[in-house]
Amino acid sequence: MVIPVSILVLGVIGIIAAILLFIAAKKFHVYENPKIGEVESLLPGANCGGCGFSGCHAFAVECANAKSLDGLVCTSLDKTGMSNIAKILGLSASGSVKKVAVVKCGADCKLRKPENFYDGVKSCAIEASIYQGESDCVYGCLGNGDCVRACPFGAMKIDLSGRLAYVDFDKCTGCGKCVESCPRKLCELVPFSEKKPLVWVVCSNKDKGPVVMKECGLGCIGCSKCRKVCPTPAPVIESFLAYIRQEDCTSCGACIEACPRKCIKSSSPIITNCP
Repeated sequence: MVIPVSILVLGVIGIIAAILLFIAAKKFHVYENPKIGEVESLLPGANCGGCGFSGCHAFAVECANAKSLDGLVCTSLDKTGMSNIAKILGLSASGSVKKVAVVKCGADCKLRKPENFYDGVKSCAIEASIYQGESDCVYGCLGNGDCVRACPFGAMKIDLSGRLAYVDFDKCTGCGKCVESCPRKLCELVPFSEKKPLVWVVCSNKDKGPVVMKECGLGCIGCSKCRKVCPTPAPVIESFLAYIRQEDCTSCGACIEACPRKCIKSSSPIITNCP
């Protein structure tokens, strides 16, 4: 007799608890636009913050409540992805341009002469705050991987033998985490198009040419040959350093061929193989 009574009591308690939970759910229910979930399902879920919001859910909420998608861009999505979001919301897709990161240093261990050895914490931020680095160039990549740890998509890589960062463009979403993490500001977001390769200068050294040649076997010396051969105004020289304006560049490759220092590259990963 005890067991049936116990079962009955537990059953009554369960029913009462279910009724109370139902009442609480109704009373405290917060309505959420169903389009938020649809938009969020199209997002990568990395919560990288590249869109300017705290995460993918916050971005989806903003999109669902917006009257226009102007200024709302998920850096992980291409135009097709943003167009799909626009269709869900019945809005026009934003005309934003996809961006990827490039590293403005290409000097591996064969091209820079180490003058000392850093044996501290493997952090670019810490090493940069302590001293200039292992070579004479105070502008180059320190190779400790702060950008790699910051990237939520695995797009940043370090060639360990060459102590040099490079970008996997297939994975890069342009979230900007690497830009924030690099103490020497070597990472930059630039417009990316599937129709033409990127062309950029893999150097950030602003010293004069003779000094650069002593410090690095690849550094830009500001000779202006790239500017002379380019049919567009894309190459500019500022502070003895060349820079390629992506909005003018046609990726013709003339500057790459003309550069005597070979410090202008196209969009293929900079992978070295130092002994």
